[in-house]
Amino acid sequence: MQAVRFFHDESARYGIVKKDRICEISGTIFGDFKKGDREYPLFDVRILPPCQPSKIVCVGLNYTDHAKELKMDMPDVPVLFIKPSTSVIGPEQEIICPRMAGQLDYEGELAVIIKKKAKNLTQKEAKDFILGYTCFNDVTARDLQKKDGQWTRAKSFDTFSPLGPYIVSDIDPNNLKIETYLNDKVRQSSNTSGMIFNVESLVSFISSVMTLLPGDVIATGTPKGVGPMQEGDTVEVRIEGIGILENPVVSEKK
Repeated sequence: MQAVRFFHDESARYGIVKKDRICEISGTIFGDFKKGDREYPLFDVRILPPCQPSKIVCVGLNYTDHAKELKMDMPDVPVLFIKPSTSVIGPEQEIICPRMAGQLDYEGELAVIIKKKAKNLTQKEAKDFILGYTCFNDVTARDLQKKDGQWTRAKSFDTFSPLGPYIVSDIDPNNLKIETYLNDKVRQSSNTSGMIFNVESLVSFISSVMTLLPGDVIATGTPKGVGPMQEGDTVEVRIEGIGILENPVVSEKK
């Protein structure tokens, strides 16, 4: 299944992507739904972030190649932080570099979309609580992260969580090619098989810490190759079997 959230006729709707068209659904993507009769050309609608999370739970240092790149030890347990729902934007929306930030970095990641309320799951149970997967860019004000010594301000600005374009369910999340392009040049290239903690273990671990709600997002960490972007750049996160999340970068207006 390839689910999409889109804007048409002054309202947000959910649909299922079929080649170059969207088939609108009735009901909720997080429960029971039916395909309707109305279809829309993909080029004729505005694609929205695929969900509206109550929280985005992010995982730091979760790729072997990234840990080696930073010359850091492998973590014993997942390192967690949270980004606010107000930081979410969709495909082709602008990433805004705030005036107080000196260096803005991209971090391409696989995102997990939670299907139903989850608490204290085992790894075996985790899959039944996952709706699907999408692309994520953990935009970071790197200079502020280093200055603050903790990550909240550097990760939480509006527009710092590009998400999309689709929620895809029928893929193996632990073996997907993941790439980030900056102005059509590849900057990150890896595979989710290089994650230190796989998707099921992350969902289980995080659910033991906090209750996960339908539509919540788990960002599974970034591989090696993170780097800066600036006004005028275009950044793309490309994940095998999911698609391309593309966003332009602009400066905050004075």
